[in-house]
Amino acid sequence: MAGNSLGTLFKLTTFGESHGEAIGGIIDGCPAGLQLDMDAIQKELDRRKPGQSDLTTQRKESDTVSWLSGIFEGTTTGTPIAFIIPNADQRSKDYGNLKDVFRPSHADYVYEAKYGIRDYRGGGRSSARETACRVAAGAIAKQLLLAEGIEIKSYVSAIGQVELDKPHTELDLNAPENEVRCPEPSSAKAMRKAIENARDEGDTLGGIVTGLALEVPAGLGDPVFDKLHADLGKAMLSINAVKGFEIGSGFAAAKMRGSDHNDGFEIVDGKPSTRTNHSGGVQGGISNGMDIVFRVAFKPVASIGKKQQTITREGKETELEIKGRHDPCVVPRAVPIVEAMTALVLVDHLLRNRTTRL
Repeated sequence: MAGNSLGTLFKLTTFGESHGEAIGGIIDGCPAGLQLDMDAIQKELDRRKPGQSDLTTQRKESDTVSWLSGIFEGTTTGTPIAFIIPNADQRSKDYGNLKDVFRPSHADYVYEAKYGIRDYRGGGRSSARETACRVAAGAIAKQLLLAEGIEIKSYVSAIGQVELDKPHTELDLNAPENEVRCPEPSSAKAMRKAIENARDEGDTLGGIVTGLALEVPAGLGDPVFDKLHADLGKAMLSINAVKGFEIGSGFAAAKMRGSDHNDGFEIVDGKPSTRTNHSGGVQGGISNGMDIVFRVAFKPVASIGKKQQTITREGKETELEIKGRHDPCVVPRAVPIVEAMTALVLVDHLLRNRTTRL
């Protein structure tokens, strides 16, 4: 199976399935000498793990990571960093009724069409369980970026029809996280209510995560095919349930005139800046020094508690009622995943940029 790695110089390869013994990864290209805060890494995994509130799947996983190589006395050695995260709370029997049927809007059918075989226990390799590996690696990438003065943030800006209509500059991004990870209290309350209503009806909701990279220097990104926003888009669209990515003004730009959309330049504190940020911090595929701002759209979770029309492996039409433990809305748990993927892309481009000129 190809497609298990991300990055050029700072490269992550992940392995494992939802109901296997463990998941894990190898990080290659992390520079030596980075003093790691191991508690901060575990905190990132805790933000993603299941069972953290009544709004998430009640599968219980500690998501405690074991580091196998590449770190000595808390400092990176420059060699490959290998790690594993055990799977402790599998209930494979919950998926026995899925052996011979395809779940609507899951990867069941397409995996079988491609490989001729699939792991039906929780989706196997296609399960969002794999994203814990990304968060572990992304936590290291975030610390490397922070050493360079770059900070990664994200938050929930929409759940279903409830949308937070404020720019990030008007929000307290350092406030303690609530269970829906929306930094505006009244919107967070409405989002929670929407999730509860969907859950009680045996249904699910999608939403939007706004991603931010602050204090990114100008010059990151490689034209023509490795543009910074193209790599960010690929990273975000590789996350389970993601259906859309837009940076800066995004699709709204199609309705604007150039005179309204152009970001006029000015000098602030002796450095080039722009009066607006419709570009989202990236122009010509290269960072321009402004905040990188993008939005990631997540579909509703496909595992719902209602009967659905489907087919069997033999091609017979049937009805399916999905059992097991599932999130009524995955968006709050996706926040640390979005941050991790942002960090992995930016670290890779930061290291690549050091080879650009003498």
